[in-house]
Amino acid sequence: MAIRARKLIKSVHSDGQHAFCEAMIVARKKAGLTQAQLASRLKRPQSFVAKYEGGERRIDVVEFISICQQLGDDPSKVLKAILAKL
Repeated sequence: MAIRARKLIKSVHSDGQHAFCEAMIVARKKAGLTQAQLASRLKRPQSFVAKYEGGERRIDVVEFISICQQLGDDPSKVLKAILAKL
């Protein structure tokens, strides 16, 4: 019996991804940081922040938590903000 390949729908441009990007921008601005300042705290290039905020790059849970910590924000509150927009 052949295994059928499932088509996965990429969610890079989904409503959820858009809500995520907006929430991350709001959290950064609430912390009073530029993309460059946040990137410096994360020891990453500014383009890292620009790409996930712009929806060009996705981040994993560990990166999300690290970013929230550097913003001085509670990851669960950021997630609640995202859920509220869905």
